[in-house]
Amino acid sequence: MPKKKIVIVISGPAGSGKTTYAKRLAEKLGLRYFSAGSIFRKIAQEKGLSLVELSKLAEKDYSIDIEIDRRTLEEAKRGNVVIDGHLTAWIVKELADVAIYITAPLMVRVKRIAERDNKPLREAYYETVRREFSQRKRFIEIYGIDVTDISWFDLVINTEKYTIDEVYEIIEKTVLKALAKKA
Repeated sequence: MPKKKIVIVISGPAGSGKTTYAKRLAEKLGLRYFSAGSIFRKIAQEKGLSLVELSKLAEKDYSIDIEIDRRTLEEAKRGNVVIDGHLTAWIVKELADVAIYITAPLMVRVKRIAERDNKPLREAYYETVRREFSQRKRFIEIYGIDVTDISWFDLVINTEKYTIDEVYEIIEKTVLKALAKKA
């Protein structure tokens, strides 16, 4: 499919389904897949920290976020990629052909995270709330960006409302239509 360097970004909070849809879309369109969140998780693992602990450290050491964002921007510049990450869309906004924001109510996301990571609901709740607060705080402090403003996205979708296939169909149609208009 790719003639032009295509950049599609899928952002949203933890447990919303970003990775599920980004991987599926990349495969369908023959694009590369890149996850900013996987870099964060890799750094946490390398440092022997939980995601909450790394988030706390990142509040003091901005170099962690800046490095993740630098790598993400590099991937976007290479093009022909679907990128997912909590805050990634704001980083690659100027390069993105299509920006999608996926969300779901907090408790729906917490249940998904607890199941995915095989952890107690209470622990998943605490970690999710703490990480999201930390991310919002850091993004305002580092970049002056309010991540609660999602008005500029091409598509905003609540994944609680539909099946996985229905959500994917909405995303794919939106992306194909947007790319056709830009061709």
